Amino acid sequence: MELKKEIGEALLFWYDHNARILPWRADKNPYRIWVSEIMLQQTRVEAVKPYFDRFMEELPEVKDLAEVDEEKLMKLWEGLGYYNRARNLKAAAQTIVKEYDGKLPDDYDQLLSLKGIGMYTAGAIASIAYDIRVPAVDGNVLRVMARLLGDDSDILKEKTKKEMAARVMEIMPDQRAGDFNQALIELGAIVCVPNGEPKCSECPWDTVCTAYREDLTGRLPVKKPKKKRKIEKRTVFVIETDSMVALHKREEKGLLAGLWEFPNILGKCSQDLVEETLDGWGMSDCVYEFTHEGKHIFSHIEWQMTGVLVSLKEPVELEELTWVSKKDLEEEYAIPSAFEMFRESLQSAY
Repeated sequence: MELKKEIGEALLFWYDHNARILPWRADKNPYRIWVSEIMLQQTRVEAVKPYFDRFMEELPEVKDLAEVDEEKLMKLWEGLGYYNRARNLKAAAQTIVKEYDGKLPDDYDQLLSLKGIGMYTAGAIASIAYDIRVPAVDGNVLRVMARLLGDDSDILKEKTKKEMAARVMEIMPDQRAGDFNQALIELGAIVCVPNGEPKCSECPWDTVCTAYREDLTGRLPVKKPKKKRKIEKRTVFVIETDSMVALHKREEKGLLAGLWEFPNILGKCSQDLVEETLDGWGMSDCVYEFTHEGKHIFSHIEWQMTGVLVSLKEPVELEELTWVSKKDLEEEYAIPSAFEMFRESLQSAY
């Protein structure tokens, strides 16, 4: 399908009248754009807003991010998931301070060389902050372009992504590259939506869209089904005294690497196994009860979890446990969202 440059101008006109007001769009600050793009990966815009505001208040400059304490960074990121993204942000900030005088480079390839910045993020920063004419192809853009073109290629394949990026360049205006990329993303986010019926009557491209004309919106885009997630049952122990709670720090490699968690073991424990586990930890003199049951889905694995609230009079010292005050748990220690439901089991914090 041949694409005419005029449809890029039509999209910009639509964007000028329909763009959402978002905190990272207030100016073209490269640092704010970068942080927002990393936060927005796998997370909805409305959910990101409070995280972004808090992050910017605490770490307003690249230098602040480069120097932030690891625990504070994890706490600022708590709830966003994919914690390695925060670690990569810090590592890239350190490189920016060291090699680029604390300013994000205004060069696509140099941006791409920074840790945690892939083709999409480099394109977003380069175009939005510096108006460099490069594509920024995310899931929204892939969906819009697949429907526009009537393309049934698997959008999860790198070959398809590169081909779509080339097609985007065919319609990108010579000016306002950043606005155009944001417009294309915005179109996918609020009109050509990922779930449910697209709002074709509100689309500036309804007259040229192949999927709309041929009634293919329900079939496009095409994604090859992912492998089934592995199911893993776990028992989570929320161990508390009146003012303290026991945490465990995960290994530095693997899932949720280096993060704090409530102690947990593989398998769904019966009452006998719970008591055996607690005896092994020297906690036989305790009161316990089963609490929440829930699940948490990672990209490749699903945890099905059962909670056990354990109440002690005094902390029991174990090498693998760290006792912290409930106040510090709320204010300083980052707990992955997988365990958030179990935090609710705690008695009054402090």
